[in-house]
Amino acid sequence: MTAAPLHDVDGRTTGAVLVFRDVTEVRALAREIAYQATHDNMTGLINRREFERQLQQALDQVRQGGAGGALCFLDLDLFKAVNDTCGHLAGDELLRQVSLLLRKAVRGQDLLARIGGDEFAVLLRGCALDKAGEIAEQIRCTLRDFRFVWEDKRMAVGASLGVVLVAEDSGDLNDVLRTADLACRLAKEEGRNRVQVMRPGDLTVTRRRHEMNWLQRINQAVSEDHFVLYGQWIRPLAASRHKASHCEILLRLRDEDGRVILPAAFLPAAERYHLMPLIDRWVLRATLAALRGLDAPVLERLGCFTVNLSGQSISDPEFLAFIVEELEKGQPPAKHLCFEITETVAVTNLSSAVRLMERLRQAGCRFALDDFGSGASSFSYLKNLPVDFLKIDGAFVSNIPSDATDLAMVTSINQVAHIMGIETIAEYVESAAIREALEAIGVGYGQGSVLADAAPLDEILRDLRAGGEHRAG
Repeated sequence: MTAAPLHDVDGRTTGAVLVFRDVTEVRALAREIAYQATHDNMTGLINRREFERQLQQALDQVRQGGAGGALCFLDLDLFKAVNDTCGHLAGDELLRQVSLLLRKAVRGQDLLARIGGDEFAVLLRGCALDKAGEIAEQIRCTLRDFRFVWEDKRMAVGASLGVVLVAEDSGDLNDVLRTADLACRLAKEEGRNRVQVMRPGDLTVTRRRHEMNWLQRINQAVSEDHFVLYGQWIRPLAASRHKASHCEILLRLRDEDGRVILPAAFLPAAERYHLMPLIDRWVLRATLAALRGLDAPVLERLGCFTVNLSGQSISDPEFLAFIVEELEKGQPPAKHLCFEITETVAVTNLSSAVRLMERLRQAGCRFALDDFGSGASSFSYLKNLPVDFLKIDGAFVSNIPSDATDLAMVTSINQVAHIMGIETIAEYVESAAIREALEAIGVGYGQGSVLADAAPLDEILRDLRAGGEHRAG
């Protein structure tokens, strides 16, 4: 309603005009818009945005002395299988049915939300962590026993759940959400259809948080070229004294303060989160770009530059095409490039490894098999792998001056490799005694600090242009 007064010529109020407007439809539309902004259309549960708003309120109340609680993340285990088998309509119906089951499983004071895809979250208000674990286990059992029926198909679903505490020392909103998501991931990685309760001070949480922090840093390192290439010479020993040296390309990361970080710090996270193909692509591009600056006479004095490949890259169907495309640029010639894979990776991805090796050897590249001797069936697989160099596992090499068994192992590996026409390289050549023992055996090449330390690749290439080789300091 709006009202406007009526005045006479003397300014006295003589009446009023009242206008009434029916706003029923407008208010209903406003309520509908507000509802849609805070709820998931498919299930009728609140959406992620509203859930995070109310979770933030709960955290604020905890810091003001209010009761805490627990947060549970839930991820359906076989949702993709339902979608792939029965179609997206079936997947939508499954989500609706699961949401009804969850409504019945949680308590009246709890907050239930669909936060995306096949993921749900429950804020268990005023609930101790042990009790929250029990509720999560009841939910897991309910979904485990549930059978989704679609047309003539009857399918089990199941779910993985992660539970974390919502308390004064739980951190901010993002910390709580990340920890709950991490707990749910761990439940999946441990075999699915299980509950993972994260307790304060859990070392697993600390380790995984550390790994997840590396995700952004690795992606940033690739996009902004924070990675740095190092190299280490592989020197010919007495058996190959007239042959050229090789150089293995090594990866480092330079942090914001300029410190150089070794790969042992970030590669575990890269492997866990499947970032190795991204890193391997960067290394190959950067290596080829660096080597293009070498003159042909310098390259001819060298053996090859060795680039390591991960198992994830070998099994990636697009990675071989990427390498071929890079090699077709023509510089440096493929004969100066050697790819190194570990014995374990080669055996685990045998068919993919053989296909990649045969194709790239046709192009002129060479291959080295690293950590040879660490596997259970080394010699039997060696016959099927087209390799040029065999790197003997350093665990055997480091003790050969004093351990007769290790000496015999290195001797037998070297003999078999030479019979097959494969050059041998010994790792961990860290003393003159080890070098002498290797030369007595007849091992062709050595790699280790007694022969050459690792150094930045740009320094190695600068020394090569000057007519020498970068040697151990």
